[in-house]
Amino acid sequence: MSKQSIFGRIAQLTRANINNLLDQAEDPSLMLDQLVRDFTNSIAEAESAVAQTIGNLRLIEQDHAEDVAAAADWERKARAASGKADELRAAGNTVDADKFDALAKVALGRQLSAEKEAKDAEPTIAAQTQVVDRLKTGLTQMREKLDQLSSKRDELNARAKSAEAQSRVADAVKSIDLMDPTSELSRFEDKVRREEARVLGQQELAASSLDAQFEGLEDLDEQTEIEARLAALKLGA
Repeated sequence: MSKQSIFGRIAQLTRANINNLLDQAEDPSLMLDQLVRDFTNSIAEAESAVAQTIGNLRLIEQDHAEDVAAAADWERKARAASGKADELRAAGNTVDADKFDALAKVALGRQLSAEKEAKDAEPTIAAQTQVVDRLKTGLTQMREKLDQLSSKRDELNARAKSAEAQSRVADAVKSIDLMDPTSELSRFEDKVRREEARVLGQQELAASSLDAQFEGLEDLDEQTEIEARLAALKLGA
């Protein structure tokens, strides 16, 4: 399974889910939560597919290791059979020596077969290793995107709540403006000031009347003095 077949299919499903959410979105917060859940599920699906691909690679690697080990084992057996044949031939037992040489040839044939299978598997292992590396990188990128999406979701939710709170405060301030109790206080203050002005007017009028009375007393005193002096003049005459 290639990287494109895994992530391409998941990307198509993810885009379809996003478009569907955007089309049906009523509550942005719920939409973002659902988007995070869908992307998390997509990652889980990708992880399962990648795990299967890695498992297949490990099986191939195990078979390759077994073929390499088998080739080494058959080589050891061929050497042992060939060595035994040489011993027997040196002892003059050519019949048994030929048998062991035949066994050595069989072992060498098995060695060649195991080496061929191991060699044939190496390009597949190399290619699959590259695929697995790319898939792991893709998964890492998806997890990073999920972290970014989660952070963005939290940021947008916080901003939405802040905007909602600011809207409520603005509405409250507007209500206070419409029902401002200080306007009543201003009216009462005007009334008090008018009353204070009336009292000041009365006091001023009272002061004016008192001044007039004192002026009258001064005129009376002057007239009395005149009358007294006139009486004195008459007595002197």
